[in-house]
Amino acid sequence: MVPLDNLLAFTLAAVVLIIIPGPSVLFTIGRALALGRIGGLLSVLGNALGLLPVIGLVALGVGGLVAQSVVLFTIVKVAGAGYLVYLGIQAIRHRYRTAAEAGGGVAPRSAWRQLGEGFVVGITNPKTIAFFVAVLPQFVDLSAGAVPLQMIQLGLVFFAIALISDGAWALAAAGARTWFGKSPKRIATLSGIGGGLMIGLGGLLLFTGNEH
Repeated sequence: MVPLDNLLAFTLAAVVLIIIPGPSVLFTIGRALALGRIGGLLSVLGNALGLLPVIGLVALGVGGLVAQSVVLFTIVKVAGAGYLVYLGIQAIRHRYRTAAEAGGGVAPRSAWRQLGEGFVVGITNPKTIAFFVAVLPQFVDLSAGAVPLQMIQLGLVFFAIALISDGAWALAAAGARTWFGKSPKRIATLSGIGGGLMIGLGGLLLFTGNEH
């Protein structure tokens, strides 16, 4: 188990990192604007669930290989950014369908699909891998037990905080969508804006080093 002092210090660091708007927040806002409250929250949950395999791999040492290999890091980075751009383009292309879904005109897309799209974004974010590799070991106590288990514990703390914070952002963005989206035309416009945010986020992840 992670010593209490270390755990509290990491929790404080994670809160400071997570509450500062970054790529994860932009993704959350973009999805909530494009898909509404349920779609936004499912995307947040999927994105957070995508952290779990990353936490496990980092704890086992695999994450270090990705972080230290320029080729592997670049592959994951381009794949993740490309997928975000794809989601953004789809949101813009189908903005009128989204407006019809909001008005009850057509059946909404599958919840599992929305969850899965968020998961892919979460698991293909190489910045998260780099962050965990660089930061988690700093809060481990070698005399307090198995290091992998301590890193998993710290990772789960990060997971919980991210889930709560991003969920709050999703609810806020969905509230704005409801406020401004009283007509199908405005909902379509907001969906297009959400798609544009995701496309911009893909470029941001490709050329900057923000972790969250």
